[in-house]
Amino acid sequence: MSLNDSRFRRGDLVEVKNPDEILPTLDGNGTLDRLPFMPEMVGYCGKRFRVSKRVVKTCYYGVDSGMRKFTADDVVILEGVRCSGEGHDGCQKMCAVFWREAWLRKVDEGAPVRPPIPPESKQELHLRLKTKTSPTKYFCQASEILNATANLSRLERVTKCVSEVRSGNCTSLEMIKRIAVWVFWKARKVLLGPYARGSQKSTPTHALNLQSGDLIEIKPMAAISDTLDKAAYNRGLSFTPAMAGLCEQQHEVERRIDKLIVDGTGQMRRLHNTVFLKDSMCGCDCVAFGGCPRGEYAYWREIWLRPVEVPVEAGCESAMVRERECLPANS
Repeated sequence: MSLNDSRFRRGDLVEVKNPDEILPTLDGNGTLDRLPFMPEMVGYCGKRFRVSKRVVKTCYYGVDSGMRKFTADDVVILEGVRCSGEGHDGCQKMCAVFWREAWLRKVDEGAPVRPPIPPESKQELHLRLKTKTSPTKYFCQASEILNATANLSRLERVTKCVSEVRSGNCTSLEMIKRIAVWVFWKARKVLLGPYARGSQKSTPTHALNLQSGDLIEIKPMAAISDTLDKAAYNRGLSFTPAMAGLCEQQHEVERRIDKLIVDGTGQMRRLHNTVFLKDSMCGCDCVAFGGCPRGEYAYWREIWLRPVEVPVEAGCESAMVRERECLPANS
């Protein structure tokens, strides 16, 4: 399908098809063109969403990293739809879910809502879907991202930027800014080395036991650099230029991230003292030519953060009062 003929564009209202419509599109592994339809997606059947972006290209992270393309131009991301990990032993990666257009239908504004889907129909779809290939290897969109996509040539990296604009994912000016950001940080790395790099040979760690909703402040850049090695990593996690732009700002913790399925391997990896922050995304414009629509969360080590205590008001008993008023003394 060419971009000129594509049915779904950013902002389109679409409905996830019923299980009995999705089943015929799947092979014995529960995939379409090697992209799995996951158990976490079944609950969205019959629901409506806006198209966030067409997936003209996508990043991947794991043992290696880079940019790839789906062999068929028929994949989109829907607004607000992320994988819960419930079907994969509680993976906490919160990946944006990829949707083949064959699993969706375009609907008009104000179109009547379809009748509820019978539970037995959802169960039949669940039975077709695979979640593991071995006791220690998971099967999901992250594990299969390398199988469902192909490498981008250098020329395609340029042409895909044009496709991003043509698909409606961004404007020409936005793409020019993305490329300029990439060129700047690429040149800086060549001339000066990795941004924010430190001098640690064995990088330190620190536990704050942060939880969802906690308010934190990101430490100054100098303090963070003291926790990094010469490649700007702390225990395998890089500190990126996009993250540096948030230093000394206050943010709310989205959730802890203790385990995730690694892209391309299916292995569940454990993390320690790491959190996601609300509205803090990977900012891959700095490292990926033209950016990526996948919208992964940035990984924050707790050693890069410090808790923020809300000042105590008269009559309040707790020093960490959040989003509630003090009660009168006689209440």
